[in-house]
Amino acid sequence: MSHSGEASPSTPKLQLHLSIPIPSRDSTYYIADGNTVLLVENTLFKVHRSTLTKDASTFDSMFSLDSDLRSSSHVSSNSAVTTVGPEGENDDNPIRLQGDTADQFRALLWALYSLPHELSVALTPEANPLQLFNLARISHKYEFRSIEAWSLNALTQVYTRPMHPLSNKEVDGPTLEQLTELASLCEQRDLLEAATQRWRRRIASGKDISLALNVAERLNLRALLGRAYYAMLLQGREVWDADGHLTRAQIIRLLSGHYALGRLWERLPNEPPPFIHSPRCMGAAVVRCNQTWAGLWKSMMDMGRQGVLLQYPDVEGKLMLAESMLKTLMERDMPTPGLLEAMPWCKEQTLAATSGKIRDIQESLVDYFVDV
Repeated sequence: MSHSGEASPSTPKLQLHLSIPIPSRDSTYYIADGNTVLLVENTLFKVHRSTLTKDASTFDSMFSLDSDLRSSSHVSSNSAVTTVGPEGENDDNPIRLQGDTADQFRALLWALYSLPHELSVALTPEANPLQLFNLARISHKYEFRSIEAWSLNALTQVYTRPMHPLSNKEVDGPTLEQLTELASLCEQRDLLEAATQRWRRRIASGKDISLALNVAERLNLRALLGRAYYAMLLQGREVWDADGHLTRAQIIRLLSGHYALGRLWERLPNEPPPFIHSPRCMGAAVVRCNQTWAGLWKSMMDMGRQGVLLQYPDVEGKLMLAESMLKTLMERDMPTPGLLEAMPWCKEQTLAATSGKIRDIQESLVDYFVDV
């Protein structure tokens, strides 16, 4: 007969206790003469409270509040009295930091305790991108403003250096998604631009298009969002349907973009971009110049329509083909009877107008992909 009051070694409570891993002391930042113990994930750090309050960080106000409660509290249990010290005084009662990783906190302590020559490595090709990423994240959270600015600057240098085969450190660094989120969170424009350029290269090579689309949508990065939608549009309906990362709403926007850009594709031959005539182009020459430009533009657009390399409705591709044709005609001084000879003073202006049209389309791509 069993007795309900007896505890067995197999009780769930004891099993739970035995399954909880014992925290371990950090090999570098459990400092013997430190005066504050913190637990991050399952790692104990012992550091100097004065170090954590530098830079008017959140720890400054946290410790100021704690100092008002430094008196020990007494907890009574079965007539026994136990004295419990304040949080952070020892390993048994550490300050627990929630939502941080041990690597992030370790990166912060690296920045706070390192010597100048150790920190300077972060501004060289030997920099550790993951360490800088972790430092930027945690310094932003705890408002170490100068450390945040320094780490973001160092991280930007890493990702704006000339492209070269990735080092092992960069391969092991943050994902492009994490880097973009950090740049957006910290409003670091240069880093965000560097991340966006990397997304563009991936999209151009047909990689991670739906991931780029979702990241840009979540962070409201309009230029990147338009580029991702446009690239996905040109992939075709079969790819959309097979891609498990696209939502129904996104597919509807793709269909909307296909319709809007298709209409633009059809209108383009009859809508040559306007340009400012050269001062030397006056009177009847202006009329002749406009007529010639309209004819040349239509012929280039029709050539783009017939080009086997262009996919409907690749408006950007069609315009870039026209720009390339104009450059070729002017740079090689090719004979073009009835075309450029009739507009001798406005050739450069037509090229500038074409380039401007391309920019306008690129900057407004996202506006073609709207909810119906």
